[in-house]
Amino acid sequence: MEGPVIHGHCDDRFSAVRAAFKENFRQRGELGAAVTVLAGGETVVDLWGGWADEARSRPWERETLVNVWSTTKGPTALCAHLLADRGLLDLDAPVAAYWPEFAEAGKAAIPVRHLLSHRAGLAGLREPHTLAELYDWELTCARLAATEPWWEPGTQSGYHTITYGFLVGEVVRRITGLLPGEFLHQEVTGPLGIDFTIGLPVKDAGRAAELVHPPTTPTSEQAALFAQLTPLALASLLNPGPGVTEANTPAWRAAQIPAANGHGTARAVAALYGIFARQGRSGEHRVLSPEATERIREGQGSCRDLVLGVGFGHDTELGLGLWLSGPNGSYGPNPRAFGHDGYGGSCGLADPEADISMGYVMNRMGPNIADDPRKMALVEAVYSAL
Repeated sequence: MEGPVIHGHCDDRFSAVRAAFKENFRQRGELGAAVTVLAGGETVVDLWGGWADEARSRPWERETLVNVWSTTKGPTALCAHLLADRGLLDLDAPVAAYWPEFAEAGKAAIPVRHLLSHRAGLAGLREPHTLAELYDWELTCARLAATEPWWEPGTQSGYHTITYGFLVGEVVRRITGLLPGEFLHQEVTGPLGIDFTIGLPVKDAGRAAELVHPPTTPTSEQAALFAQLTPLALASLLNPGPGVTEANTPAWRAAQIPAANGHGTARAVAALYGIFARQGRSGEHRVLSPEATERIREGQGSCRDLVLGVGFGHDTELGLGLWLSGPNGSYGPNPRAFGHDGYGGSCGLADPEADISMGYVMNRMGPNIADDPRKMALVEAVYSAL
């Protein structure tokens, strides 16, 4: 099948990325998408194409925004590391030093680093929590503060699908008085002109792509995997379980869900993850210290994740807020490259050794939590050019 017209530019050296991007439309079910690659701080790939809605009535344009799900976790981690750089946050201090109520239910000793590395034991709420309640920041944080950990903190990891953003974000709020999206805009994206927000301002709604369900129903193998999900995994993924339809609503876009409702362009994702790739710099601006980049990718332990590893078969190599590429090669052949995937396919990648970053965003959801075939094809193409 012939794909749509691909817009933008791609350096000849990275022609394999253009070819892989085209192939995503022809063979891998892409509807609308964009990919940007920065090398040495310069834009070497900036491509977009396809449609911003399922009806194919709106073309995907240069400034189209889309919800990137858990790719949001990278910018949220950036907020915490920025505060640590400034001496306002000690990652080894108890969370309760900044958020006293968090000490309830045996959590007084949990350090901040366990929030960033999904080792705090708070991957989900134990009691039912509705979407309407999720949009209430103070209520959600109060319930997390009162929740008993699912496992002994620090001994294992379990993907904090939605709770990650509230846990890290509330520490940011207690220190700065700002919600994480406000802090990110004030300190990073606003001054640097990066087109990324947590939530979506009403003024930008007309630029937002519609998220679209995967083109096929789950296979019997996928259904069997979901049937194996433990109560913990169900709590993390489905309590509540915001889905594709919900993510297109004004209520979702108006809220701050710092683990899952960042909206941006591929260009913005590449720029944000590029801060990690360039030892804390963005152009002429110093955002983080070089030490912060090393801190972010300090291995926090590789294990069978209690959420993603049960049912999804996904082992995780954890850093402090992002995933390390590890032996799976999720972010290329350098095992110390790192990044974060978003549900359905999106991705931010940083590789300080190669001095590259990549942002990939799309609106046709894939069935994958991580390592979507479209993303993996692009990552392989990027590294083939180096």
